[in-house]
Amino acid sequence: MTTSHDRILILDFGSQYTQLIARRIREERVFCEIHPPDRSLEWIEEWRPSGIILSGGPASVYDEDVPSLDPRLLEGDVPVLGICYGMQLIAKIEGSPVESGQRQYGQAELTVLESNELLRDFDLSETTRVWCSHGDHVDEPPPGYRALASTADLPVAAFRAEDREIYGVQFHPEVAHTTRGEEILANFLFRICGCRPTWTPGAFVEESVDRIRQLAGESQVICGLSGGVDSSVAATLVHRAIGDRLTCVFVDNGLLRKGEREKVERTFRRHMGIRLVVVDAREEFLQALEGVSDPEEKRRIVGNTFIRVFERTAVEEGVGAKFLVQGTLYPDVIESVSTGGPSVTIKTHHNVGGLPDEMPFELIEPLRELFKDEVRNVGRELGLSEEFVGRHPFPGPGLAIRVLGEVSETRLKVLREADSIYLEEIREAGLYDEIWQAFAVLLPVYSVGVMGDGRTYENVIALRAVTSRDGMTADWYQFPHSVLGRISTRIINEVRGVNRVTYDVSSKPPATIEWE
Repeated sequence: MTTSHDRILILDFGSQYTQLIARRIREERVFCEIHPPDRSLEWIEEWRPSGIILSGGPASVYDEDVPSLDPRLLEGDVPVLGICYGMQLIAKIEGSPVESGQRQYGQAELTVLESNELLRDFDLSETTRVWCSHGDHVDEPPPGYRALASTADLPVAAFRAEDREIYGVQFHPEVAHTTRGEEILANFLFRICGCRPTWTPGAFVEESVDRIRQLAGESQVICGLSGGVDSSVAATLVHRAIGDRLTCVFVDNGLLRKGEREKVERTFRRHMGIRLVVVDAREEFLQALEGVSDPEEKRRIVGNTFIRVFERTAVEEGVGAKFLVQGTLYPDVIESVSTGGPSVTIKTHHNVGGLPDEMPFELIEPLRELFKDEVRNVGRELGLSEEFVGRHPFPGPGLAIRVLGEVSETRLKVLREADSIYLEEIREAGLYDEIWQAFAVLLPVYSVGVMGDGRTYENVIALRAVTSRDGMTADWYQFPHSVLGRISTRIINEVRGVNRVTYDVSSKPPATIEWE
């Protein structure tokens, strides 16, 4: 747990925007974490937050089994900001009725009623656009509170306690549709909570090196290196901390992109001086995945097989490692393990929920507190080249979850070639750095086609490309039609067994970025 920085505690009541709150706070260089709302007052006091944010949520404060809050939290000295449901919860606890039946989804114009710290520098004579998403609302502030802002439909769009630093807003300052939302959150962080913007890549590296040294002691450490951004940054960070006591293991599991093994060997052995062991386990992984179609089962199989390979390799190489390094990120944790509140597990990541219950290693996960863009910045701080830092994310289970349905060497080869052409054309068009993630998917269907005056019945490739700030939400990338046409033509002409190419125009939410 990070303790040397001012920290904001986010209590998650199930909002789809909770992760966005965290992102906005991190962007202000203030550390924060998301936790379930049933954390005890004693736990919260021990965590020592500089401020607390209560997220929105889908429930009504009058629902049965609704997530609630210890009322004593509002009696302390720690500032609190309730957002949407969080505001309604404060109102209910403090004695104001919460009204039902007036749903509001979309934009509204906010009028500030009086000058205050939360809405500092907002002109009382002008309105500002905010984003609302609620079914309940508050018509009157609780006793001892006063209204700070309103909209045409909300007489109380924001309020505060007169004798404590307790605030509530009925809109969502964390979403981009609220035009001055970042200012509102910054006012809460710096003017109200008194936070310092110390959460920087340089500070993270320095603290992580010290923490890794203390944890590892004089033990040998093994790292599962995939060549992606996360594992590359994690390996470099641990190597800075313990030097030659780190052994990186690159497992060729047969689920890699074209040319991946050669690139990783060249970079880490020749250019970074890190001890690297390459294990050819293609047959072992493919046998374990044979006949498996369920994506969650694929993830579990890949996670378990990785651990077996690492354990065997550590013995064969005489490493005797006590610790295993993984590039687990904060979104992996959020998506894999419900916070304990009303949010749910979206999917299991092989390096979080896919691990076996018993392992021969203790885990070192130096990036577990970070979002993807923060990891990239840490990589730059460590001196990693843009070739690695700027790479699109690649899932731990690899192509196993991009071959929909059963995984086989034949199907992997088709996907690998199509994916290679896709990424090659994106780079050639100068679009790679505009896109958060791009990849091809092999669908479990066949399509009728015509080639050389003959009927074909072959595979369908789906292309996916998204833009995103952190992977928590994403929009599909709008390719120039000429680029998409060229990609489709090349894949159909050059990849044997493919006669149709489609493009995925789904956003996250409701879709995820990966198909499985």
